[in-house]
Amino acid sequence: MGTLDPGALLAIAALLAAAGAVTGVLAGLFGVGGGAITVPILFEVFGLIAVPDAVRMPLAVGTSLAIIIPTSIQSARGHYLRDAVDLGLLRAWALPVLLGVVAGSAIARFAAPWVFQSVFVLVAGTNAVKMLFGRDSWRLGDALPGGGLLRLYGLVVGLFSALMGIGGGAISNLMLTLYGWPIRRSVATSAGVGVLISIPGAVGYVLAGWGKPGLPPASAGFVSLLAFALIVPTTLLTTRVGVRLAHSLPKRQLEVLFGLFLTAVSARFLWILLS
Repeated sequence: MGTLDPGALLAIAALLAAAGAVTGVLAGLFGVGGGAITVPILFEVFGLIAVPDAVRMPLAVGTSLAIIIPTSIQSARGHYLRDAVDLGLLRAWALPVLLGVVAGSAIARFAAPWVFQSVFVLVAGTNAVKMLFGRDSWRLGDALPGGGLLRLYGLVVGLFSALMGIGGGAISNLMLTLYGWPIRRSVATSAGVGVLISIPGAVGYVLAGWGKPGLPPASAGFVSLLAFALIVPTTLLTTRVGVRLAHSLPKRQLEVLFGLFLTAVSARFLWILLS
């Protein structure tokens, strides 16, 4: 790893703490774990300390999943106390989501960086179009399907989320709103999905990266314990702010904010992918 002077290290620490504050607000506001913010920031920070490209992206994704654990739990609890979380869907998705996360973690050990970035662009871009330009007539159905198709949806949410380093909010929000769910109910339930994804996802990335060359000090596989320690405290302080905003903003304003947020994320990773 490259060495940095104390001033540069302080700047990186401040950047990570600020990322944690933004992550917390987003976790509560959009029902996302904040990975769409932390992954690109961690990717850049790991570049500053000369983490090799071969492990830089999976390290950012795995660390993001670990960071999402406490923010998802706090966000889900906040929405649950407002009686907004659909526990029935969470029970139905528990096993399929877990299987998807395990598959994504296994792929992470061997996948090239462009795989992670492409999934980011595809999912975030599609969701942004839906939130910004979608109409009520854009529906896959009037109610979520049952049986095998519902379980398949859970598998897809878990798989893509594990490859993106997110809590699943961006994907499950898209899916639920296409079946006519109100945005607040979708956001709240997606926060619960984040709990199902983040814990096994972080464990999977620890195992996937174990023994990989080029990892920075204080790493457990593809999880940077240092970044985790710097980011998590500020997320816990700001998540409740996002929960309050989610239940106070008008429906359309919440959708537009979410769409703009995802547009920025998609553009950022498309730029990385093409550069």
